[in-house]
Amino acid sequence: MAAVQDSAVAIGGGAQARPAAQGRWASLWTKHGAGYMFLLPWLIGFFGLTLGPAIASLYLSFTSFDLIRTPEWVGTANYVRIATADPKFAAAMQVTFLYVVLSVPFKLTFALLVALLLDRGVKGLTFYRALFYLPSLLGGSVAIAVLWRQLFAGDGLINSLLAQFGIEGPSWISHPNYSIWTLVVLSVWQFGSPMIIFLAGLRQIPTDMYEAASLDGASKFRQFYKITLPLLTPVIFFNAVVQTIDAFKAFTPAFIISGGTGGPINSTLFYTLYLYQEAFGNFRMGYASALAWILVLIIGLFTAFSFLTSRYWVHYDD
Repeated sequence: MAAVQDSAVAIGGGAQARPAAQGRWASLWTKHGAGYMFLLPWLIGFFGLTLGPAIASLYLSFTSFDLIRTPEWVGTANYVRIATADPKFAAAMQVTFLYVVLSVPFKLTFALLVALLLDRGVKGLTFYRALFYLPSLLGGSVAIAVLWRQLFAGDGLINSLLAQFGIEGPSWISHPNYSIWTLVVLSVWQFGSPMIIFLAGLRQIPTDMYEAASLDGASKFRQFYKITLPLLTPVIFFNAVVQTIDAFKAFTPAFIISGGTGGPINSTLFYTLYLYQEAFGNFRMGYASALAWILVLIIGLFTAFSFLTSRYWVHYDD
């Protein structure tokens, strides 16, 4: 009898707890429902367009899949083949690393120089800032890549200008020794985004530090070396990480300028371009997925290495 009474109390308690829980959920929805609704498009995009395809890609990297037949599980065969029997993988890695090593330092140096010039108080700063940022908005587009190919063609504008000085220029985009440099120049031309960030960082350095250094007789170069560079290292670090990741992911310029082949002689075969060829040219989606995950791993290792070494050269004002 006592057990029956306890059960009745428990059932009664549960019946009372259920409306209370419903009341809490209703209260939460009233308070935060609008916020959840605004978050809903992002959540759908994240799970449907980012996380979901990423998980599917990881699964496909262990399969043989040609878009028509059902994926066939092959284990680590794709990764073994990449490591041991794919000479184009080594060629693509070499071209991509060369592009990253060349383009990122040149772009950051040029962006810093322009930011230093603009920080000297030039008139029309807003106009110049917008003007220099414009290539960053246009540089990754197909139209700009097509324009770049016309500029550096054998009969393009660059060689026409060199001819005015009696110099016979090569066909920059069809010569294996020069083709990668046309892509590096295009990358440097897109210096607007890091330049804007450098300029914002320069504006945060207190001017009284320069005034005190001038009173002590420090030259402009010494002020730059002892004040500007150390205080700007967090911004340099941020720009270096972002631009390195962007350089690893570069695709459109190499695709347009080489006509999708990565030529001449694989001199513009970026890693992403080779991945594209395997996926949509040879329809080896499983193999391309393995290539994609190796790229993710490489970028992750570079980013982790940058953060680990940053403690030795990045100075925070705290």
